[in-house]
Amino acid sequence: MINFYIILSVIIVSLVSVIGVTALAFNKRFIEKIMLILVSLSAGTLFGDAFLHLLPEAVEKSGFTLTISLTLLAGVVAFFTIEKLIHWNHCPVPVNNHKHTKSHYSHIAPLNIIGDAVHNFMDGLIIAGSYMVSIPVGIATTIAVILHEIPQEIADFGVLLYSGLSKIKAIILNLLSALTAIIGAVVGIILQSSSEQFTLFILPFAAGGFVYIAGSNLIPEMHKECRMKESFWHYGALILGIGLMVALRFIE
Repeated sequence: MINFYIILSVIIVSLVSVIGVTALAFNKRFIEKIMLILVSLSAGTLFGDAFLHLLPEAVEKSGFTLTISLTLLAGVVAFFTIEKLIHWNHCPVPVNNHKHTKSHYSHIAPLNIIGDAVHNFMDGLIIAGSYMVSIPVGIATTIAVILHEIPQEIADFGVLLYSGLSKIKAIILNLLSALTAIIGAVVGIILQSSSEQFTLFILPFAAGGFVYIAGSNLIPEMHKECRMKESFWHYGALILGIGLMVALRFIE
């Protein structure tokens, strides 16, 4: 039954990613208006899942050891490496230099797809490991991943369009990269069945990755908006995301 929940969750994550990029393709103005709210909500859920679900479960299983600290830092380093892979060579196009066309940046597309595929694979592993702890922890992690993937995939979709791909090709490539989450989930199920140490590793590792993403990618985006009204909504969305993880904690 747990395996069914894992596969269903990663399929939902993959489909939500495609829905997000499709919405951008056909309703760009609306997406631009709510983008930072989605980012704020995502940051809250990632922080909440890391500190209220993943780390407490890891500490409860083995105590707060040096291994947990090192594994958490390994998660930070791993997701930093993945983000570097995704954003490598994302060069801005000079406004007054007509020599640099979209085709000049066509090398960005495969690099972005590879990085995104690795990222999604890691998400699948993390979701699988979370469900192995308990269904509520798996649900909390799935929600955190979904809310992070929507703004992430929208941004990646924009990069693919910028590199010269058509909307249809960009959507298809985003779907293919999103499906690697299913592969990651299957690998997670196999690893767990062969070694109980997988769960002890993946929980602090995922926490480190989530803290890195929320702290280094999402929070800085929120600071780009300085207007009081918009900042209030972003603050509210951040608290809402944390509150959602707190509420899920009570059903464990």
